[in-house]
Amino acid sequence: MRYRWLDGQWWRQVPSVLARLWRTSLQVRTVTITLLLTGAAILVTGVYMSLSISNDLYQSRLDQSLGDSSRATTAAQNAMNAADVSSGDSGKNLLNSALTIVQTSTSSRLVAAYRVPGQDTTVPAPSDRFSPGLDVVISDELREQVQKGGTKQFYQSVALPGADGSDDPGIVVGTQLTLPSYGRYELYIGYNLRDAEDTLVFVQGTLALAGIALILLIGAITWVIVRFVVQPIRVAAETSERLASGDLAVRIPEKGEDVFASLARSFNGMADSLQSQINQLASLSQLQQRFVSDVSHELRTPLTTIRLAGDVIYDQRENFPPATERTAELLHTQIERFDRLLSDLLEISRYDAGSVALEPEPTNLVRLADDTVDEMRTLADQNGSELRLEAPGGYFDVGMDPRRIRRIVRNLLGNAIEHGEGRPVIVTVDSNESAVALSVRDYGLGMSQQDVNHVFDRFWRADPSRKRTIGGTGLGLAISLEDATLHSGWLQVWSAPGAGSCFRLTLPRVAGKEITSSPVPLPPLDAGVAGPALATGKETHA
Repeated sequence: MRYRWLDGQWWRQVPSVLARLWRTSLQVRTVTITLLLTGAAILVTGVYMSLSISNDLYQSRLDQSLGDSSRATTAAQNAMNAADVSSGDSGKNLLNSALTIVQTSTSSRLVAAYRVPGQDTTVPAPSDRFSPGLDVVISDELREQVQKGGTKQFYQSVALPGADGSDDPGIVVGTQLTLPSYGRYELYIGYNLRDAEDTLVFVQGTLALAGIALILLIGAITWVIVRFVVQPIRVAAETSERLASGDLAVRIPEKGEDVFASLARSFNGMADSLQSQINQLASLSQLQQRFVSDVSHELRTPLTTIRLAGDVIYDQRENFPPATERTAELLHTQIERFDRLLSDLLEISRYDAGSVALEPEPTNLVRLADDTVDEMRTLADQNGSELRLEAPGGYFDVGMDPRRIRRIVRNLLGNAIEHGEGRPVIVTVDSNESAVALSVRDYGLGMSQQDVNHVFDRFWRADPSRKRTIGGTGLGLAISLEDATLHSGWLQVWSAPGAGSCFRLTLPRVAGKEITSSPVPLPPLDAGVAGPALATGKETHA
């Protein structure tokens, strides 16, 4: 498949190329399905591991932060309990001392202290203290819990301002600290979890890279394994295609003792058997064709002699007694039938041998049909049938072999007269943009579905006990089918019991061009009922 690289439209063909690869390549389908399933499994495992590691890291840092905050708060509270706050200056610096002890006892430098609301406002207590950026992340809910919780610890996950202007994940732990003579204060210590986040990002990146590498590795391994498995299957498929195309000598190489070697041996054994049987059948077919051809040729010479003698006797029949005269007439009729049979056998043998060649020339099908109808009119009058030609189209020359087409029309008319029960026989010629067609419609007894299925078989007769008035050989329709196929045309039939039959011949207007539809309807418009239809080539119902 060519890509239109130069005009930038190649990407439109990518979906069709991928779909074709998916349909035609077992290796691509296997590797793709393996990668999808492996990728899904690795993705689920990676997400689970990432969440587990994240929760473990967070829980570890939370426990560490709570323990660190508890130790710092206890140290500051013990120092405050032992402090001497009798003088005013020492009382003012008491909160600063407590916060210094907290910062010294903990790993964080983010500390804030707020006097618990609702205490005695007449006492000049130290003012609130907080590290820059910490006060804005402490929520009202956390402060309310700390204010009501006494010495209990409370925490909250927050986003702390980072050094580069971004937000870092963090935890704020809050509890109460009591300053002698000044009351209770809310103490908050902030812990930056940026290092834990960096660790988590590193672990997640490692897991992602490991997952991608694992998928690629599994894909490569699957590709190699499937290639080893598919290669013998591909060889078997290619070998079977070559065998089906007529290369009977092709075989699958037999290597090893595994299941593919067993398949190769079985396939080769089957191919040997098929080759032997096909060669035997071909030989029998050639012998049969040669026998029919030789017999027909060998019979031609004595038949010519018999016919000459029979013609002499037939010409003198009026001088014979009535019984002898009738015998001379029967002899003449059967000799003519024998001659036609030999001619048909020779023609069939040529088709079987593949030695038939068309001799096309521009021919008007309407004129050919008109001439053939005139030839058969005497026979139709003898059987009480009226022949009518209707030609709404087809008044132009078409390349065809007129001798063979005339033979088809003559055979169709002969059958229609033979089985028409003395009713009219209508010949229709019409054309369209791709084809020209001729149909022969009779209103006789018709045929059943089983009869229709065998109507083009050699030597087949719908009713073997029926008396033949025309003396056909049983090969007319078979030869007509071969003639139509040789023209790349269709020869089709519709028939129904009690409704008659209709044979349709469709030929291409231009030799070698495909026929898209026939201009003559089948079943015919006056059929009245739907009957069985047998089509040779491509079936088309107008």
